[in-house]
Amino acid sequence: MEPSYVVEGFLPWSLAWLAPYIGAFILALAYIAGSRNDKLYWGVSLASILASAIISTMAAARVLGGEPIYAKASGYWFPWIKVTLGTYIDGLSAVMALVVSWLSFLIALYSVKYMEGDWGLHRYFFFITFFVGSMQLVVLADNLLLLFIGWEGTGIASYALIGHWYTDEEEYWVGVPGRKALGQPMYFEPSHSAVRAILFTRIGDIGLLVGTAVIYLTVGTITIPELAQNAAAWIGALAAKGILPSLLLIFTLGALGKSAQFPFHEWLVTAMTGPTPVSALIHAATMVKAGVYFILRFAPIIIVGALAAGEAAKAQALDYFTILAGLGAVTAFMMATMALVSNELKLILAYSTASQLGYMFIAGAAAGIIAYHGELEAALSSVMAGLSHLVSHAVFKASLFLIAGWLIHVAHNRFIDTMGNYAKYMKLTALSLWLAGLSLAGLPPFSGFFSKELIIHYTEEAGVGPVLWLAVMTAGLTAAYTLRMILRILHLPPKEEDHGHEPHEAHPIMLGPYLVLALASIILGLAWGQVSGLLSKAAQLTAAIGEAVSLQVKFAGLTYMVTGLVLVSMAVVGFLYMVARVDFMAIVRRSTAARLIHDFLYDRWYINSIYYIIFVGGFTYISLSLHLVDNLIDMLYHTAIPLLAVLGAAALRTLHRGRTDYYLTLYIYFASLALLLIYLYWR
Repeated sequence: MEPSYVVEGFLPWSLAWLAPYIGAFILALAYIAGSRNDKLYWGVSLASILASAIISTMAAARVLGGEPIYAKASGYWFPWIKVTLGTYIDGLSAVMALVVSWLSFLIALYSVKYMEGDWGLHRYFFFITFFVGSMQLVVLADNLLLLFIGWEGTGIASYALIGHWYTDEEEYWVGVPGRKALGQPMYFEPSHSAVRAILFTRIGDIGLLVGTAVIYLTVGTITIPELAQNAAAWIGALAAKGILPSLLLIFTLGALGKSAQFPFHEWLVTAMTGPTPVSALIHAATMVKAGVYFILRFAPIIIVGALAAGEAAKAQALDYFTILAGLGAVTAFMMATMALVSNELKLILAYSTASQLGYMFIAGAAAGIIAYHGELEAALSSVMAGLSHLVSHAVFKASLFLIAGWLIHVAHNRFIDTMGNYAKYMKLTALSLWLAGLSLAGLPPFSGFFSKELIIHYTEEAGVGPVLWLAVMTAGLTAAYTLRMILRILHLPPKEEDHGHEPHEAHPIMLGPYLVLALASIILGLAWGQVSGLLSKAAQLTAAIGEAVSLQVKFAGLTYMVTGLVLVSMAVVGFLYMVARVDFMAIVRRSTAARLIHDFLYDRWYINSIYYIIFVGGFTYISLSLHLVDNLIDMLYHTAIPLLAVLGAAALRTLHRGRTDYYLTLYIYFASLALLLIYLYWR
């Protein structure tokens, strides 16, 4: 069911995504003009992102008051396919735009001090601003073509920002220099990581483009409100041809790639080569959340369309959602196991991001499975549970990454073994790390607890056992690796010598954003009744939902079990690290079995190495084979053919002696032979 809206003029609501683009354009002109004034670059960037945040706030206030906004330019942008240039703000996009813009502003503010004196500061603020504009366009676009332009904009910006330090000094690498797995390097430079990011995500984006084209050819529109209104028509048409599950999976490849879900997860891990605020931007506010937004946007449309289109459509949609749930669950569990053994701070947080994104995919997929069993309200509630975890995760993960930026600066090292006892020197940073970390661990009453428990509850209702138990185990692992990280950094002595300086608090411009976000993670939890009410209202005003949903955690058996598992995990880790003081690396060195398990997890289940062996090695072999064929052709062309020509010419010269009587004799002989053969054939 589509909530009513009134079509308005293109401005001012479209400035929510236009303002950062205008800011980026101004910065590009300033750079071309030769200006290198640092204050100009961060000033314009902050002002344009703040303008986007203010407009997004005004739009959210109006939308949540009951008036969805559809602002578009007059006429068609591309007349031959009837595409408008418009901004569509319903409940889902209003919440998303609010989160994206304000978190991006805090991250940009943090960057003012973090990037101070950096040789690429001007380029950095241009791409940060362009990044925010692109993400806002993804969230607010009224059609799939405009969404795709913003989608690709985030990809270009991420490539530039991940590879910001393209001179590839070792201090900016990710992974242990020299480490290999199955003969393949497990350390990556910024320029290499940037290429990986754009390759992995572009593969998925091809699927998004193909899916968009097929949907247009099927229903004749790519405008999102119209796709919602005509969901039964195009879902039914695709189901009638038996291609609905495969088409939806192809359509979703872009979301799987952007949100780093298996098998596209590897790019996100090595994206840590960028400046830490970039990691916060990519992992918390933008880019990876684009894929989740895509799922939350289209899951209810697919659900409503399949229910209206008949049994065949319902069955095929169920196949699609089951596969999607499996991919989310595998990603969540797999990445959590990797975080359990990692000793690189930003890598731990990167693994955590992909793992939590897996939960959000599970929520969207569980909605489709629940809907198949006829429980539409619970299905749509599961979609909004995914949105609630997106908001919760965005807040605490942005705080954690910004904290990590300061901790790495203090330690002059990215490995947690070089950090220790920081709680004695940085009280506010320690408080921030505890608050944001406990929200990640899913401990009540933090926001992370409520949003995660909602997803697990609806996963149980979906009735897919393997997905549910992977989600439950991931909750226990998340609590374990989070507490391990906090204790190692704040309360245990460093395993390696420091650089002879005393740690201290960050500059207020850096401290302020991550402290505010950390406090927000507990405040959102304490005010969960009000937060869930706003999200329920957003659901009523979202395309294809249009009804109230329930986002209150129901304290039942599974909730108590998961909470107990989280507490037990934290108690075990606390005992092992703070009381028993177990040296796990000593155990790994002594035990072959422990070393095999550790290396399997530390080297990311060897998936990265397998990719390089199959794809890089395979294509290298093909390339070399083709090169050999090319050499053979070249040899034939330049050696064999000229040699045959020379020999042929010599043979011809023996026949052509310059005697007319000799030629006439030969010609008469062959002509007579030919006539004789013709006569014999005719007879």
